[in-house]
Amino acid sequence: MPGLVALVLVTVVWGVTFVQVKDAVAIYPLFAFLALRFGIASLVLAVPAVLRVRTLGRGGAGAAGLAGCLLAGGYALQTLGLQRTSVSSAGFVTGMYVVLTPLLALTFFRIRIGAGAWTGVVLASSGLAMLAGIHGGSPMGDLLVLGGAAVYALQIVLLERYAPRHDPLAFTLVEMLAAFVVLSCAALPTLARPHGWTVWGALLVTGVFASALAFLVQSWAQRSASATRTAVVFSLEPVWAAVFGFALAGDRLGALGWGGCAVIMAGIALSEPSAAAVLVRLLRRPRPA
Repeated sequence: MPGLVALVLVTVVWGVTFVQVKDAVAIYPLFAFLALRFGIASLVLAVPAVLRVRTLGRGGAGAAGLAGCLLAGGYALQTLGLQRTSVSSAGFVTGMYVVLTPLLALTFFRIRIGAGAWTGVVLASSGLAMLAGIHGGSPMGDLLVLGGAAVYALQIVLLERYAPRHDPLAFTLVEMLAAFVVLSCAALPTLARPHGWTVWGALLVTGVFASALAFLVQSWAQRSASATRTAVVFSLEPVWAAVFGFALAGDRLGALGWGGCAVIMAGIALSEPSAAAVLVRLLRRPRPA
């Protein structure tokens, strides 16, 4: 399934950028970084998409703008938390949106979920408490990242409703522009010219690949994939974050941390009946020689 494969590749990009973003915001103002990130994403999409925006109509543009505002809030909370906690911890707490998504779908659109989702919430919350004990982690940082995960979940639910109705390029461009405007307002007191490859490299990678292309893929894929299925695929993001956090940032997960990861992943699997089967099939793909 091309959409599924594309979303998996998106999770790889998001996983590796945890390390880049953590390094970049340590030396460059947070909101200025996020504003420039979505500014770059808007520029990348402007040329192919600007003439298509009129096809959205007032309703589509409003939905895309709301999705962009949600992204701005989610990234602000996540990055504030990432400044205070470890890469691996932030990655796994972000994975909580896979259990929050069906809950928000029920709350806002009356899409009912089964007992497995409620069990998943309890398990994932327990795993989150265990993850707070990871060396280098912070309960306050993890709580901020959890708030970001809730906002991301709402954005995924919103796209399930509106993505099938509108052109993906036009929708994503307005989404990126809305995020840019919101974050630029927050960044005005700290906006400064970026210096050094650490910041510029992170801006280019996150702006082009982790924002413009990633959210374009999401808008395209959710024309046929449900919010819960999308969130299940996105549950691979914290796995990649842990891998890259271990390989690139020196994060170490002790017994409690690995136990918390396992409990959260169990909660993710139980939140959607097909989750375990999807993840097993993905992880069992033959490795290239």
